[in-house]
Amino acid sequence: MKFATSVAMVEPAFYVPLAKAAEDAGFDVVTLSDSVCYPKESDSTYPYNPDGTREFLENKPFLEPMVAMAAMATATTTLEFCPFVLKLPLHHPVLYAKQISSLAVLSHNRVSLGVGTSPWPDDYQIVGLPWAGRNRRFDECIEVIRGLLSGDYFEYAGEFYEFSAIKLNPAPSAAVPFLMGGYGNAMMERASRIGDGWMPAGYMDRDLLIARMDRVLRGREEHGRQNEPFAIYAASPPHVDTIRDLEELGVTHVMTGFHGSFQPYGLPRDTETLTEKIDRLRRFGDEVIAKVRA
Repeated sequence: MKFATSVAMVEPAFYVPLAKAAEDAGFDVVTLSDSVCYPKESDSTYPYNPDGTREFLENKPFLEPMVAMAAMATATTTLEFCPFVLKLPLHHPVLYAKQISSLAVLSHNRVSLGVGTSPWPDDYQIVGLPWAGRNRRFDECIEVIRGLLSGDYFEYAGEFYEFSAIKLNPAPSAAVPFLMGGYGNAMMERASRIGDGWMPAGYMDRDLLIARMDRVLRGREEHGRQNEPFAIYAASPPHVDTIRDLEELGVTHVMTGFHGSFQPYGLPRDTETLTEKIDRLRRFGDEVIAKVRA
C-alpha cells in the first residue's frame, strides 16, 4: 500500500515544506489540484459537491501543478507527484509533453499524471476551445503525449492535432503513468482501455468502491491488460483497519490525512498554520503509516 496526501488550496509558501514533511512522515505521493482561474460570473455547477456549488473555490489559492511539482521535486528525493487531476484537453499536447518530459527527467521519474477533462465549459471558453468534442480531444492528447515521451520521432494526424515527425530531447528514461480521474462512464472505460491507473473523485462507501473497481478491472480483462501494472486510488479515513481492508480489496494508493480540521470544500479559508500541518503529517506517519506497514 502506498500513501498519498494532497497539497492544494493552501498558502503557496507551504508547498515545499509540506512536501518535505510528507516524505519524512512516510508518504509516497503528493497529489495536487488543477484550477486555471475562477470566473466572476458563471452558471456552471461542480459535480462533486452535493449541492453543485463552486463558490468554495473563489478565494482558494492554486499553483499550476507542473510548476509546483518541479519545486517540490527539487526539495525531496523519494516522494512521487501526481496532479489529481490535470484538465488535460485545455493544453496543447506537444507543449505539455515537453513540460512533462522535463519534469520527469528532473525528478528522476517521480511523476505520474492524473488526468481528466474538467467539469466546466467555462474552462474551455477561456482558452478558446470548444466544449463539444472534449472527450475525443482528450484521447488525442493522451496519444500525442505518450508518443512524444518515447523519445523517438513521432508524427500524428488526428481530428484536432496534426504534425510531421518530431522528437523531444531529453525524454524520460521510464514511461510516465496516466491515471484516469473520475467515475463517469467514459473515464472508467478509458481507465480500463488505455489507463495506467484509476483515481475516483471523492470518498465513496465500500460497496460502491468495490462495484466500480470490479467494473474497471473487468474492463481491463476484456482489453487483455489484466497483467499490466495498474494503480487504484481510494480515499479513506485515517483508520488502520480500514486501510488494511482497502489493501486486501486491491487498492494500491490510499488518499488520507490531508486536510485536518480544514475542509477546503466548505470553510472560506485555511487557518491552520504550517507548523500544525507538519505536526499532523508526522502524527499520521507514526500512528497510521507505520502501523499499516508493521
